[in-house]
Amino acid sequence: MSQESGRYAYDGLERVIHEKARLGILTSLLTHPEGILFNDLKALCALTDGNLSRHLKVLEEEGLVDINKSFQNNRPQTACSLTPTGRERFLAYLQALEKVIKDAELATQQTKAVNGKIITA
Repeated sequence: MSQESGRYAYDGLERVIHEKARLGILTSLLTHPEGILFNDLKALCALTDGNLSRHLKVLEEEGLVDINKSFQNNRPQTACSLTPTGRERFLAYLQALEKVIKDAELATQQTKAVNGKIITA
């Protein structure tokens, strides 16, 4: 096996996180370490109630988020926050994503198009 075997496998990119809506949810929760109300999270991520609920359920089942339901002034409130495990896994995911970006940038710098043909430097 060569040194390059699995070079671009990117094992750190977790499928459960990689979904676009979940990336937005986790990023929003990361920027609100104290937690955020469901409706505020819904607005930040431009999701419907049903979509947000479905994605939060998946993330909660994975242990990435906490969902706390309570009442304030006799009105139901749902607050969402990252778990410590969720924070750790999301930050590891972001590191893996940075590696993808760096690899792509390096490949772009090493190649250029001349008269419509790709030339490798």
